[in-house]
Amino acid sequence: MGRLRRWYAWFIRRAPRIRDLMFIGFSLLTIVAQSASGRAGWDARDWFVLSVGIVASLALWWRRRYPVTVTVIAVLALGVGQIFVPMGLALLTLAIRRRDAALAILSAAAYVAYVVGSWSNNTDLFVLLFTGPFLIGTWVAVGAYIGARRDLMVSLRDRAERAEAERELRAEQARLGERARIAQEMHDVLAHKVSLIALHAGGLEVNPAVGPEKVESSAGLIRETARQAMEDLREVLGVLRTDQSLDGADLSPVPRAADLVRLVEASRAAGVNVTSELTLPDDVPASVGRTVYRIVQEALTNVHKHARGVWTEVVVKGAAGAGVTVRVTNVRPVAADSLLPGSGAGLVGLRERVTLSGGRLAVGPTQDGGWRVEAWLPWSDGKEGQR
Repeated sequence: MGRLRRWYAWFIRRAPRIRDLMFIGFSLLTIVAQSASGRAGWDARDWFVLSVGIVASLALWWRRRYPVTVTVIAVLALGVGQIFVPMGLALLTLAIRRRDAALAILSAAAYVAYVVGSWSNNTDLFVLLFTGPFLIGTWVAVGAYIGARRDLMVSLRDRAERAEAERELRAEQARLGERARIAQEMHDVLAHKVSLIALHAGGLEVNPAVGPEKVESSAGLIRETARQAMEDLREVLGVLRTDQSLDGADLSPVPRAADLVRLVEASRAAGVNVTSELTLPDDVPASVGRTVYRIVQEALTNVHKHARGVWTEVVVKGAAGAGVTVRVTNVRPVAADSLLPGSGAGLVGLRERVTLSGGRLAVGPTQDGGWRVEAWLPWSDGKEGQR
C-alpha cells in the first residue's frame, strides 16, 4: 500500500510531462501515418511533411512555457504540410492559458491555413469553409472550457483562503476583545470589594483603641468581603476557562433596584456616609441595569480609594422613554492620600460602556472641591429586559 502511494505521488508530480510525451508521441504517429498513406514509396514531399511534422510535434514540449510561439509553429506546419494534430494540441494549450486577442488571431490564421492548404489539394472550397470552424473551433472550445474551469477553481480556492484568513482574523479580534472585556469585568468586580476591605482595615488602623466588639465586627466584615471577592474572582476565571460568555451575561449580574441597595449598604457598613435615592424600576433593560450598576460601583470604589468616609450621595432614577439618570457626588475629602493606588482604567471603562449604550457620562470636580460622576442612559421601552 505504501509503495502504491509513492507511485501515485510520483505520477502526480510528473503528470504534466507525461502528458507532453503522450501528445508528442500521438502527433508523431499521425504524421508518420499521413506521410506514408496513399503512396507506394516515399518522395521528397513525404520527407518534407515528415520533417515539418517532427519539428511541430517536438515543439509541443514547450507548449506551456511558450504557448503562442508553439501555436505559430503549428499553424505554419498546417499551412505548408496540412499537419493538423500539432496545431490542434497547440490551440488547445493556448486556449487553456489565455483567452484574448492572441487566441482569436491564431485561430483565424489556423482556419485560413487549413482552407488554403486543403484547397490546393483539390478539396471542395465550400466544404472547407464550413468544416474548418468545426474542426478548429472544437480544439479552441475544449481548451477554453478547461481554462475557464481552472480559473474558476483557482478563484474559488483564493476566495476560500481569503475567507479562512478573514475568519481567523475575526476570531483573533474576538479573542482580544473578550480578553479586554474580561479584564474590565475583573477590575469592576474586584476593585470594589478590595476597596471595601482596605476601608475596613484602615478604620481599625486609624482607631486602634476601639473595643473588641468593634474589632470583631470589622474582622467579620473583612472576612465576608474577602470571601465575596474570591467568589467573584472564581466566577470570572471560570468564564475565562470555559469561554461560555457570549454577551457578558456570564460575567456581569443583571442588577435590579435591590442590588443597588445592597451595594450602597456595603459602603455604608464600611464607614462611608452614604445617602441614596434609588428609584430604578425592576423592568429596566438588562444592558441598562448592568451599566447603572457598574457606574455606581465604580463611583463608590473611587470614594473608598480617594475620599475615604466622606459624605456621598447616590441618586438613580429613570423610567421608560425618559432614560435613566445616575449621579454619585461626594464632598471634599479631609485626607489627601489614597488607601489604594488607582489604575485609571475604571473611568475609561465606564465611559466606553456608556458611549456604547448611547448615553452620556460627565466626570469632574464640584465647586466645593468634591467629585461628581453623572451619567444618562437611554431607555426606549421595557421590552429588552423581558427577553
